[in-house]
Amino acid sequence: MRWPRATAPAWPVHAVTAALIAGAGAAYALAGPGGRPAIYTLVSVLPIITFLAALASGHLPDRRPWLIAVVGLVLLFAGQLGWPGWMNEHHLGRAQGSMLDLMQSTAHTFFLVGTAMAIRRRARSDPAGIIDAALFGLCAGGPLWEWVIQPNLPAAATPLGETLLLADLLVLGAVIGCLLRLGAMARPGRGTLGYLLVTALLTLVSTVTGTLSTDVGSGWSTGLMLMAYLTIAAAPLAPDAPAMTVPVPRTGHVAGRQRLGWLAAALSANPLIAAVQVVRGSESASLLLPVGTLLVVPLVLLRIRHLSAQRDRAERTLAYHATHDELTGLYNRRHIAAEIDRALAEVQRGTLDEVTILLCDLDGFKPVNDRYGHPAGDAVLKAVAERLTATVRRDDLVGRLGGDEFLIVCRGTLGPDAGDLPARITEAVRAPFPLPEGVVSVGVTTGLAQAGPGRAADRDLLIGLADAAMYAGKAARGGDARRVDAAP
Repeated sequence: MRWPRATAPAWPVHAVTAALIAGAGAAYALAGPGGRPAIYTLVSVLPIITFLAALASGHLPDRRPWLIAVVGLVLLFAGQLGWPGWMNEHHLGRAQGSMLDLMQSTAHTFFLVGTAMAIRRRARSDPAGIIDAALFGLCAGGPLWEWVIQPNLPAAATPLGETLLLADLLVLGAVIGCLLRLGAMARPGRGTLGYLLVTALLTLVSTVTGTLSTDVGSGWSTGLMLMAYLTIAAAPLAPDAPAMTVPVPRTGHVAGRQRLGWLAAALSANPLIAAVQVVRGSESASLLLPVGTLLVVPLVLLRIRHLSAQRDRAERTLAYHATHDELTGLYNRRHIAAEIDRALAEVQRGTLDEVTILLCDLDGFKPVNDRYGHPAGDAVLKAVAERLTATVRRDDLVGRLGGDEFLIVCRGTLGPDAGDLPARITEAVRAPFPLPEGVVSVGVTTGLAQAGPGRAADRDLLIGLADAAMYAGKAARGGDARRVDAAP
């Protein structure tokens, strides 16, 4: 089967779907009691065919979410084959607790899990918004249950049937909330999202209608379910269906006090309704609160986990920026100063035999900025940072003091490296830098200062000695390192 591209118009899918809805509705209305189950069975198998065809053709690239949804559709079809007259005999929304009720609830669970996986992939940039939307939708089912569904349940309703029906209503509300949130995030994939949203709404309204209807008016519920099957069958046929599981950039705002306030109000709805029912002496309060809580608690835990992860990431980011240079990623002046103080304190205690600092100042860097601009200069500074890090030992610290000045802290005796390290730094930095604007070269002058037992010094003195050695090197115009030891 050849599928339309994402840029193809969606109106042919809409037109075919509308025609099928009209044709199936007319056929169902005109058919007698013996023919209606056959029409309903044919309609219920249609979404299985369209999803499998879309998966086989590669139109739905992320297979797992849709395969899980197909399992749910297959269960619904199997239930229709096993109990062909179930929908026509007015059982939907009656909370009878039959085997088909359990089968239908399980099928809905499979389909909703698949949809949740697709939602999770699409909304990676806004998981908090999706969780909040699910909580809003789930909590909105409480008033619907207490004020519309439960008072109109038949006397034959069983506790198991009521539990399954209530769970279905609450989960449908959560999915509707998530789909609305996804539709507000980005335009790609809205065609498939729209069909899934209409399917969820039709299923919800069909269930409510089944509860409120009498035997004579039960055709409304069946007709709405026929429409739900046909709209979900159209979902994988939409040209933009592949975008349904593609992550979209975040467009919403960070949760503030107002949004959290509404969330708190939504979470308080079901307990408040249950409390009112207890005061009134209603037995239904014993069902809403536990079932609603079982569904709300996992979402609340996910929200708390997300907030905790956000806090941990923020703390790590703040800690990183407090100790690192923003441009090069090297340690900043504050952290390098603290490390020098710590190393000198260890020297004084006798736990460290020596500390060496190398102050590196680039030569010829200003012409690069003047000729090629600051972006080119920033690229050179980043490259110099990488070369310095690659030249020193693994445990040595490389930092940027600012501008084109770098400082290296070496803990412990350098040994033969004391004379070789500055030369290696000079050789590494002098290598040409290929830039989009052209190839540039800069030099470096290094000043070295050391402190050890019998050569005590504080940080300012040690840096001052390295700075003096570096300027002496510049004055000599050779770029060679100059070494100054701390005075005994």
